[in-house]
Amino acid sequence: METPVAAAPAGDFFPSFLLLGFATLVAALLGAAHRLGLFYQLMHKVDKASIRHGGENVAAVLRAHGVRFLFTLVGGHISPLLVACEKLGIRVVDTRHEVTAVFAADAVARLTGTVGVAAVTAGPGLTNTVTAVKNAQIAQSPVLLLGGAASTLLQNRGALQAIDQMSLFRPLCKFCASVQRVREIIPTLRAAMAAAQSGTPGPVFVELPIDVLYPYFMVQKEMVSAKPPKGLVGQGVSWYLENYLANLFAGAWEPQPEGPLPLDIPQASPQQVQRCVEILSRAKRPLVLLGSQALLPPTPSDKLRVAVETLGVPCFLGGMARGLLGRSHPLHIRQNRSAALKKADVVVLAGTVCDFRLSYGRVLSRSSKIIIVNRNRKEMLMNSDMFWKPQVAVQGDVGSFVVKLAQGLQGQTWASDWAEELRQADRQKEQTFREKASMPVAEHLNPVRVLQLVEETLPDNSILVVDGGDFVGTAAHLVQPRGPLRWLDPGAFGTLGVGAGFALGAKLCQPEAEVWCLFGDGAFGYSLIEFDTFVRHKIPVMALIGNDAGWTQISREQVPCLGSNVACGLAYTGYHKAAMGLGAQGLLLSRESEDQVVKVLHEAQQQCQGGHPVVVNILIGRTDFRDGSIAV
Repeated sequence: METPVAAAPAGDFFPSFLLLGFATLVAALLGAAHRLGLFYQLMHKVDKASIRHGGENVAAVLRAHGVRFLFTLVGGHISPLLVACEKLGIRVVDTRHEVTAVFAADAVARLTGTVGVAAVTAGPGLTNTVTAVKNAQIAQSPVLLLGGAASTLLQNRGALQAIDQMSLFRPLCKFCASVQRVREIIPTLRAAMAAAQSGTPGPVFVELPIDVLYPYFMVQKEMVSAKPPKGLVGQGVSWYLENYLANLFAGAWEPQPEGPLPLDIPQASPQQVQRCVEILSRAKRPLVLLGSQALLPPTPSDKLRVAVETLGVPCFLGGMARGLLGRSHPLHIRQNRSAALKKADVVVLAGTVCDFRLSYGRVLSRSSKIIIVNRNRKEMLMNSDMFWKPQVAVQGDVGSFVVKLAQGLQGQTWASDWAEELRQADRQKEQTFREKASMPVAEHLNPVRVLQLVEETLPDNSILVVDGGDFVGTAAHLVQPRGPLRWLDPGAFGTLGVGAGFALGAKLCQPEAEVWCLFGDGAFGYSLIEFDTFVRHKIPVMALIGNDAGWTQISREQVPCLGSNVACGLAYTGYHKAAMGLGAQGLLLSRESEDQVVKVLHEAQQQCQGGHPVVVNILIGRTDFRDGSIAV
């Protein structure tokens, strides 16, 4: 027989229910108090008399991280941080377009190994930077973008220039954060600076709403009514706003660490390095391809150069690695890369990626042993499932790896006939270039000959900035940077319009250098107005424009394939006159001055040395030098 279970007395249920309800109410109230910052305000007071503002916290962090330049286009949302940076000795350089500010920050990052910083106003100020931020992402440049925003209280309420900026930049940046209280500025910026440089470097974005940048009394004036509230609802709203304001500024000026956080830089393991040493030691025809990642900190460029020379392996240099070995180094092979890769038995891809530049890996021989090292695993293994297979894949810092590899192969030598074979192919290709330089063109100057004369004139202290298609593609074969970190191109994204920003950043970083910018005439259209910036800030740079009156890299394929030159034609515009209208110096080279090219280049140098930015408008004809080059 079953024993009946006694039912709980009905009276016991109600106290339990009331206790649960009371606990839930208390938890809800505590949660609300936490969200309203009431507990924080009990321990951290608000200095309502202070005239300090959040821009000072921004400037303090930048100074503590060694930031020397802040690039901007002014806007009311960000004025406090600009003023604070100026007071702390950070040079504020304003440009005529926000995209130029970010390109300039990118150049600073590449040339100094630190974080380049740009600040722009909310809404359209930020959307104007998208191309440059994406370029920095693909080029792996550590750039900090500071963006203004509408007040935290007015987000999603139709404020001026208020959009969802975070959603816009999350796909482009390694780190995105929106500062909601003044006390968060310093830790957020420190985290952003560390994220930009750790792992695979890249851009980061910090949104700074207007009410975390301006002083208390100004925010109070905008947020809280000066008239006493009426009615219960009015008093409730007034209390909420006063408390919101207090939480915004509570603990704002309490001391916090401002300096850099430790960086997380991946390193190759000793076992991986040893395995690569063993593979390379057995090679007969080794080849190294060095890309931009090789020049990243912590390995200095001079230490990397010594390691490459000690290694003694013929190498191709790309991206920021161009110029690492100086001009005409016997280990530096410049031409016929695809043919060399097919013949090599061991290939070290050091910061080089198997994307379109290596035909997605198809230029690598199936019989070659491939060693690849890269900080980014996804990039490192790109297309390895289709066209190529790595013998060893090392996720780690490229420069440090090359140094360790050279140490492990100390004393190793390779037969000289392999390097000589590659140099002979170089010499044959260069002879072809000389022949093309001597060929007449239908009108104006032969661009190949002009660029040969640029190469002969270029000083050892120069930095080359390149921005264009056909003319710049020709220059890449003919003009050599004189040393490491003396070549700036957009990178794999192929962005036009980088020229003025890159030149601006380069000249500020290295004022003793001559900055030579090689522009296509199409690309120069993006940079022309920034000669006003160069004039205003007394930044002398040289722009050499290969002016062939068209988007020639496109028309080379469009006309024979599709039978029309539509949208490819430009005019032989007087860009030098436009530059003069902006206060710069302007010079012209055409067929009438064919024998004066070097003289005019020297004149441009003298003008620059005298403190003037210069535009040399070089009217050129068309050659078959780049027939078959990639445009898509």
